[in-house]
Amino acid sequence: MPTMKNAPFTPLHSVADSVYLYVSVQGPHISWLTHALADLGSVTTVAVDENTVGERVAMLHPQCVFLDFSDVDAARAGRIVDLLRRDWPEVLLIGTGRETDTQCTLLALRSGVDDFVFVSASNEAVQSVMQALMVRRLSDREKARGRTIALLGARPGLGVSTLASNLAVSLQEMRNAAQAQPQAANRLAQRLGVVLLDLGLPARDGLLYLGQESSFSFVDGVRNLKRLDQTLLQTALAHHPSGMALLPLPASLAQIKEVSHAESVSLIRRLSDFYDFLITDLGGFSTVDFVAQSVRDAEKVWVVCDQSIGGIVSTSTLLRELRDRGLDTQHFALVLNKYSPSIGLPASDIAARLGIPLGHVIPDRSTPLLIAASKGELISRVARNDPYVTALGGMIRSLGPWPGGTPSPSAGPGIWARYMAQLIGKWKS
Repeated sequence: MPTMKNAPFTPLHSVADSVYLYVSVQGPHISWLTHALADLGSVTTVAVDENTVGERVAMLHPQCVFLDFSDVDAARAGRIVDLLRRDWPEVLLIGTGRETDTQCTLLALRSGVDDFVFVSASNEAVQSVMQALMVRRLSDREKARGRTIALLGARPGLGVSTLASNLAVSLQEMRNAAQAQPQAANRLAQRLGVVLLDLGLPARDGLLYLGQESSFSFVDGVRNLKRLDQTLLQTALAHHPSGMALLPLPASLAQIKEVSHAESVSLIRRLSDFYDFLITDLGGFSTVDFVAQSVRDAEKVWVVCDQSIGGIVSTSTLLRELRDRGLDTQHFALVLNKYSPSIGLPASDIAARLGIPLGHVIPDRSTPLLIAASKGELISRVARNDPYVTALGGMIRSLGPWPGGTPSPSAGPGIWARYMAQLIGKWKS
């Protein structure tokens, strides 16, 4: 609705120095908006033409687009709105027009803009509208966004890819069980389930463990960032029989140099708009800057290490480098993998040495894991009573409720509790 001129105002400190695009040819209107946003950034104008607007948005990446509905026909305005909604859904869209032109106001609101302001509105009123929209967009994004779980490993061989693969498939199977329940089916059907970002080294081990092939890689995802939708993700990504999606590194690792760390992180954020869980395997990943940017947005960071001296020293070095980049590693948790009490290095001592809390202990089950792999299967699917799977169940329970309000895996009674008990080998039908 049109904004009241006496709307409460709080300065938009967080968007200072941003770029704003004004689709208008009205000189007085351009002067008005330039003045209204002078202390927040610069206003760039563009003619009322969908092709030109698209080019400018792609070039400038504006914080917000203002569309002047004065003296513009409904068809052209509609094409511009449709273009922005299709290709740049994250960009805020605010309509403007004269207070005396009621048809202009109705056209703007019917077109689907986020809000509308009169060109006679005060600076405070314009900025107040923007702030309200940003707060609402952030709130909606947080509610809709899935959970990102990052598994770090300082060097290859610590078992990160095996753990990530079993975790991702188990979560997907739990979601499948929940989707069979009427109270959750509609809500879960609106989103995709679980995606495993197979970014660890050696490259594409996740695909190998899961018996899948993929011609669509993480780099392809970055290149197609603006085209991502559910249809593309369901057709382009590889899928495990459980329904879990996989997005691996490219077969040629040289392609990684073609995309920036920022673009890679943007892809991870965008995927969380579609999937309930993103499991990011960063085991052995050597680029610390990429790891640092990836884990900043992760809801949970599990640092996987074993009892070897090499593993502990490498993990300590990785954590120090992440701290040097401003990350608070106290929010991380240690997953001590391949644990054997006979070695004489207690899990609590290793956590203290690394300076992070102890999260979970995974027993050394090398032989059962190898047997499962030789069958082309995951241990979580063929040996549900194994201690490895029991420990995996503890990790899953620690994640709490499913995004969107689905009951927690530990909640009961019901199919969730029965499935969880079956997963860890306690339920007998």
